[in-house]
Amino acid sequence: MTEAYYSQKIHGPFETQALGDFDLVSGEKIRDLEIAYATFGTLSPSRDNAVLFPSWYSGSSKILELGYVGPGRALDPEKYFIILVNQIGAGLSSSPSSTRAPFGAARFPEVEIADDVRAQYRLVTEIFGIERLALVLGGSMGAQQTYEWAVRFPEAVRRAAPIAGLARGTPHNRLLVQTFIDAIVSDPAFEEGWYERASRVHRGLRRHAHLFAASGFSPALYNTRGFAELGFTTTDDFVTGFVENHFLPQDPNNLLLLLRKWRDADVSRNADGDLSAALGRIRADTTVIAIDEDGFFPLADIEAEQKLIPNSRLRRVSSPWGHLALFGADGAYNAAIDRHLAELLAA
Repeated sequence: MTEAYYSQKIHGPFETQALGDFDLVSGEKIRDLEIAYATFGTLSPSRDNAVLFPSWYSGSSKILELGYVGPGRALDPEKYFIILVNQIGAGLSSSPSSTRAPFGAARFPEVEIADDVRAQYRLVTEIFGIERLALVLGGSMGAQQTYEWAVRFPEAVRRAAPIAGLARGTPHNRLLVQTFIDAIVSDPAFEEGWYERASRVHRGLRRHAHLFAASGFSPALYNTRGFAELGFTTTDDFVTGFVENHFLPQDPNNLLLLLRKWRDADVSRNADGDLSAALGRIRADTTVIAIDEDGFFPLADIEAEQKLIPNSRLRRVSSPWGHLALFGADGAYNAAIDRHLAELLAA
């Protein structure tokens, strides 16, 4: 295991696509929207082998690459054309941290999951000429985007694999995410988003990291010192070296934009608030994957939504890393995900 798996300092190579002024669902707009993405493999002449994999909270296309893409993996670049796309607001696509005044920092407009998916749809159709994706998948906030894709553009998604995420947040999940928001903004140096340097908000970022660590991993990881295989010696050492190390380099306004998207995600907006009707629109062959020990998106909540999706099945994986097994540090989790994705892709 290398630092690349858990350090946001390593972004890796990526490309950007300018989409011009982009109208948001809220009625606001992002001026000169840019979407950052990385591709692997070759698009087939019939354009039928494309896989779209959006990023999750605080993640990047590089983390997705390291954890999920490679020869012999389910997402094999020798078979598929894989598009790893970075969320709006995550730092690589247009974000509060990269937008010049007067529309940057705390004045960057609010963005919804639907806005990400609408921008990705333009990238896929206008830039790559792809009418139907072989697979859309994603973990956590990537799962939220996967659901939005399958509901909003049902004919464009042949297969879907939402991993460890929900189509509509539960009251518990929204409360949890709000605690992450509150931790960041509690830092006096935050100054309502007008801080001089992101590093000055380190106290809020550390509080956020500790809340994230306490709820994102399972109790078993700490109680059995499962982090020792990565070279960490104590709980404090692990939380500092793994979780704080991941979040401290990141921009607080970027994280807050993502957290609000996470908290408010709801595909039922596509069906006048009716979640059953929204999920009933899905035409993709769908494998919903849950992590048994997930404290962010519990199994029961994921299963309740999966039962509303036509032509779907639930697959469960187990990991002491809990929700944050998504980062790719657990080899058994990685192997299980590959099995489930390979099964879906072979269908």
